[in-house]
Amino acid sequence: MPQEVYGFLSIILTIVSIGLSWWSLQSLSFEKILKHPNGAQAKLLQILLSIVIGYEISRFFLDYLGWSLAFGNMFS
Repeated sequence: MPQEVYGFLSIILTIVSIGLSWWSLQSLSFEKILKHPNGAQAKLLQILLSIVIGYEISRFFLDYLGWSLAFGNMFS
């Protein structure tokens, strides 16, 4: 896979994963965990959690893609 395609795929997959993790964190009830769930600090925590989770999810899929391509090259 060309480096430019892999870079573009990495950016798109990371942004989509962060968006999906943000969307899924909206269903989490922060009222039971935080003192002020509607405050700025709580929103910042949600943003940071979605970035960390989304990045890790995209890293997993990109690593899996890399391993699959490397495994496929073993037999060609």
